[in-house]
Amino acid sequence: MPTRTARTAWNGSLDSGSGQVELTSSGRGTFDVSFPKRAAEDADGTTSPEELIAAAHTSCYAMQLSALIGEAGGTPHSLEVSADVTLGPDPDGGFRLTGIALSVRGEVEGLDEAAFLAAAQGAKETCPVSKALTGVAITLDAAVA
Repeated sequence: MPTRTARTAWNGSLDSGSGQVELTSSGRGTFDVSFPKRAAEDADGTTSPEELIAAAHTSCYAMQLSALIGEAGGTPHSLEVSADVTLGPDPDGGFRLTGIALSVRGEVEGLDEAAFLAAAQGAKETCPVSKALTGVAITLDAAVA
């Protein structure tokens, strides 16, 4: 299996510095990051580790769910997946991810709602990104469209 690479160039201190995250393997872009904007409600055009984790989680989850739907005998026509990744204070100091709220709406043929919900829960537990994030509470809101 392949290895994918990203890199960040950072200049300055935490409070006044900034950086750029480069999606190296795909060459698809470079995105600005800064801690003040990471900790603010308005990202003001910058990304953050939390947004990048949300993107990784939704894409991984969608792939895993489509596989599990197929294994259960269904056909996924569309899956709309979102993730809210929350940054908060760590009781031991600093910050930590305090939760991930996954949401999926699926248009699926050949599975009833109960089978879809079972596949959705299974995908939450088995997608590689979910496995990597086992130290974070992950919730799931799933429904057929």
